[in-house]
Amino acid sequence: QVQLVESGGGLVQAGGSLRLSCAASERTFNSYALGWFRQAPGKEREVVAAVSWSGGSTYYADSVKGRFTISRDNAKTTVYLQMNSLKPEDTAIYYCAAATRNTGATMTSRRLYDDWGQGTQVTVSS
Repeated sequence: QVQLVESGGGLVQAGGSLRLSCAASERTFNSYALGWFRQAPGKEREVVAAVSWSGGSTYYADSVKGRFTISRDNAKTTVYLQMNSLKPEDTAIYYCAAATRNTGATMTSRRLYDDWGQGTQVTVSS
């Protein structure tokens, strides 16, 4: 079952921009939190940004602060990740994920998320 579908990845030069989209089912979209993660070859998956369903709380990893913006469109049940000033270090497979229930983990913890998209490749050339 695929409830989260990422799109918008691709090849971009350093300094460029991309906007990733994650289309979700209404049920999945209405989760405790939605997050964007990335995983580079040989590295663990890490959270880059997250947004809560209530309160409008957001989180950004230090490595992307000031460059990435997470947002959600409730009408379209879509979450976005606007990526500006891209760096080669941003190269990874990007996943969107949903926390469908409160497990006790925080929004910044990978353990909170139980629904995952298939991923979209982002490659930044220098």
